[in-house]
Amino acid sequence: MASELSILFRRGRTWALLLALAAIPVLIAVAVRLTSGPPTGRGPAFLDQITQNGLFVAVAAITVAIPLFLPLTVGVVAGDTVAGEASTGTLRYLLVAPVGRGRLLAVKFAGAVVFCLAATLAVVLAGTLIGAALFPVGPVTLLSGDTVSIGESLLRSALICAYVTVSLTGLCAVGLFISTLTDVPVGAMAATVVVSVVSQVVGQLPQLEFLHPWLLSHYWFGFADLLRQPIEWSSFAANTLLQSGYVLVFGALAYGRFTTRDVLA
Repeated sequence: MASELSILFRRGRTWALLLALAAIPVLIAVAVRLTSGPPTGRGPAFLDQITQNGLFVAVAAITVAIPLFLPLTVGVVAGDTVAGEASTGTLRYLLVAPVGRGRLLAVKFAGAVVFCLAATLAVVLAGTLIGAALFPVGPVTLLSGDTVSIGESLLRSALICAYVTVSLTGLCAVGLFISTLTDVPVGAMAATVVVSVVSQVVGQLPQLEFLHPWLLSHYWFGFADLLRQPIEWSSFAANTLLQSGYVLVFGALAYGRFTTRDVLA
């Protein structure tokens, strides 16, 4: 596991992805700072509250990033897990070592999940820092109307990071499975991102409402429940259950495919 994380975070591509994500809250904060701010109710959620409290930059940035930018970066990493090794010819050398294929898959998946956490933290930390630098910071008024201290608001930001990381684990499992189907990492990356886009598109179609609770993106914006007093944990629990189902199903499919695959590259 240490070796996998070392390889992942020594890649320039990984840091380029994290820096691109960190740039999202910076761009949002600078744009709001240089203008008079968005009209009330216009733009992404929480955007019109940034000028009153810089801590909302992180939440607004997460709202902007989670539909496309976070799935895009996660798709790149998850789609590359196995296909990337196959394309460079290192996969068969990994399998020569006394490590079972199941264990190798588990380590690859765990590495992708760690990247999910790092990606989410990049957005939230950058948002918190730039928000504090450009706007006043103080007690935060929650969606329920209650006010909490700066310390508690930072704790809730950490909970949002955990929520979003859990939300992306299902996509990681899908990407891992797709990565076992091909030796072309770009194809696996693109297919993983397409899955996230299709899930969100289907989630907007009222004619397919019966499918909505089963879509991996269904609870992605449920982190708003963490900004209420008391915290509403039902979305967190439902999201965890749904993503666990995706991990089990697509993890099993990836294991079945990878353990029966002839690795020639």
